[in-house]
Amino acid sequence: MPEPEVVINPHGAGRLLAGHMWVYRSDVRSANASPGDAVRILDERGRFFGRAFFSDRSEISIRLVTREDVPVDRALLSARIARAARLRQPMIAQAGAYRLFYAESDQIPSLVVDRYGDYLVIQTLSQATDKRKQELVEILVEQFSPAGILERNDPKVRQLEGLDQRVSVLYGEVPDEVIACEDSLRFAYDLRHGQKTGGFLDQRQNRHAAALYSHGEVLDCFAGTGSFAITVGPHADQVEAVDLSAAALAGARRNIELNGAQNISVREANTFDLLREYEDSGRRFDTIILDPPAFAKNKRNIPAACRGYKEINLRSLRLLRPEGILITCSCSHHISEALFAQIVAEASLDARRPVAVLERRMQASDHPVLLTMPETHYIKCFIVSAL
Repeated sequence: MPEPEVVINPHGAGRLLAGHMWVYRSDVRSANASPGDAVRILDERGRFFGRAFFSDRSEISIRLVTREDVPVDRALLSARIARAARLRQPMIAQAGAYRLFYAESDQIPSLVVDRYGDYLVIQTLSQATDKRKQELVEILVEQFSPAGILERNDPKVRQLEGLDQRVSVLYGEVPDEVIACEDSLRFAYDLRHGQKTGGFLDQRQNRHAAALYSHGEVLDCFAGTGSFAITVGPHADQVEAVDLSAAALAGARRNIELNGAQNISVREANTFDLLREYEDSGRRFDTIILDPPAFAKNKRNIPAACRGYKEINLRSLRLLRPEGILITCSCSHHISEALFAQIVAEASLDARRPVAVLERRMQASDHPVLLTMPETHYIKCFIVSAL
């Protein structure tokens, strides 16, 4: 039988030559392949460009796996996962929870694996990785001997692949709550219902950086389950953790209890409203943390997202005492670092509070950025001092 093949047009070939790993449906000339196949990529002149995962439903028809003409088989998948684990060894010494495998950046597109203590959470977000799910689970068991593996295949992006949304145990047993350490801190994770695969592992190193600068009275906005608040707590006099979600704040209270934190309070409130309320009442803080959800989920949302980011940064700068610290983040990959810097600068001008950037940061290093694929760089974090 002939191997599955996809023929792409010059525009699609140009994307691959520029280092990107995706080719869109509009750039596919023909496809002799079934959903989820590993295919050979050719251009209209018959030139070989690599082997990739194929989808017959998504706008992303081609996800490049290798530029070499080698089989995309169990041996290749196993080697890629082992390489990702070796890469992370220097960065996970004090982390009980971290990203073990980050999709395109680790060279198996649409595969995400997170580790929480003795348990793994897997996401297979395309037809191809979902088709290979059992094989991937077997590889993970062989290499890491987890107590259990859970699939968190509930992201909506699976619907674009014609896949169902599901959460289920694929291996062993997975408890309702998993407690994992981060340095000297303990955090409880709900792997079945928590954000992402259970928690925001991508902010781990930014939390530790924030702790170096936090002092005095701290306001933690969009606090979620309290990871920032608890990490900076030992360096602060008082921390107020604010979130609109009662469920998230229940998780924050659990984490506060686990760590015996006496100086952290939680408040259920809309951050936009609360910042206005505190500005009107003359409330002031020494440190403010802004870690909102993605305001720009697509390109159409960029103008509204920019307005939202500017408002919360402007009001936060007005609430800071002299020499106060603002830790401000964006997790919208559609908002570039340059654009986010411009937003913070404009907020500074409008607030009449000059700021000095102490650090420019991104997602934790277990979420590596592929330089030729901007989609892999999504968290932007500035730590600034109000002058």
